[in-house]
Amino acid sequence: MTDTPQRPLRVLAAMSGGVDSAVAAARAAEAGHEVTGVHLALSANPQSFRTGARGCCTVEDSRDARRAADVIGIPFYVWDLADRFKEDVVDDFVAEYEAGRTPNPCLRCNEKIKFAALLDKALALGFDAVCTGHYAKVIVREDGSRELHRASDMAKDQSYVLGVLDDRQLAHALFPLGDTVTTKEEIRAEAARRGLAVARKPDSHDICFIADGDTQGFLAKRLGKAEGDIVDESGAKLGTHEGAYGFTIGQRKGLRIGTPAADGKPRYVLDISPVNNTVTVGPAAALDVTGLTAIRPRWCGTAPSGPGAYTAQLRAHGDETPVTAELIDGTLHVAFAEPARGVAPGQAVVLYDGTRVVGSATIASTVRATSAV
Repeated sequence: MTDTPQRPLRVLAAMSGGVDSAVAAARAAEAGHEVTGVHLALSANPQSFRTGARGCCTVEDSRDARRAADVIGIPFYVWDLADRFKEDVVDDFVAEYEAGRTPNPCLRCNEKIKFAALLDKALALGFDAVCTGHYAKVIVREDGSRELHRASDMAKDQSYVLGVLDDRQLAHALFPLGDTVTTKEEIRAEAARRGLAVARKPDSHDICFIADGDTQGFLAKRLGKAEGDIVDESGAKLGTHEGAYGFTIGQRKGLRIGTPAADGKPRYVLDISPVNNTVTVGPAAALDVTGLTAIRPRWCGTAPSGPGAYTAQLRAHGDETPVTAELIDGTLHVAFAEPARGVAPGQAVVLYDGTRVVGSATIASTVRATSAV
């Protein structure tokens, strides 16, 4: 197998205004590709600035991206995809929490925005590929088929949030940072050598459209307060909450339960029921999951046939766990070799064969080692 072909391409580089996407665009240009930079205006309030913010969609970010493009010497544009982003990412995020699930908006953005809306527009304009600053690798096999693999540096690998990409999208994806086995400081040093002012810019983190990081407050403004009960596994009331959407499976902090557990040990969120607006809590051991079912599978290549042995990743910065998985009538059935914890409906399960990303699916239900309710 070989890395992505080096023939010159017309490349559209998605530039967030951060250091990774700027270095990725610079590397693509240095490799001889005809690169054009584009910043996606995704914010519903694009006049906001980064002061106290954690996102990547402000006016300041747009200007940082433009300055980086000027230094690299490539054309630069700003494309307004705010309406599409609100519909496909933000509204979906709110609806998932309202239904008692825990979504990953980064996967949704990669699937619906960067490698759908953006890619479709890029192809219509005659570009060959979309380039981003993700840490992952696309490898081309001798038969021309493409595979998505983990980045060379596992500490920075972002293949989990790219597990939604299909064959067509992989055929037009370029990740210049994927082969880099370096620290983030070395990426920043490279940016400084290239004269990019974003070399010392802090990384964006958390959810880009929740600038202050207060997810519960963001949801409360959109869904309103709805008082309900916090109960234990027997159904006994322990306290109240102001909205079940403010909790996630496996959560320990912020439960505000006055009554201590009989054994004195911490309690965790085990179940969220939007039907009766109830949150169930219990001991850590009750979080153990032995299997799951997942829907809406997306394959980075041919869909697997029959049961197979893989490793699975259940969250963006989580560890791999050995599993067996089988696709039955469009639903992915996954069994864990050892129990896993903190697995919530709405999250993505991403399957790997070694470093190769097999595909991903959205968790619909889990099988508990012990009953939570």
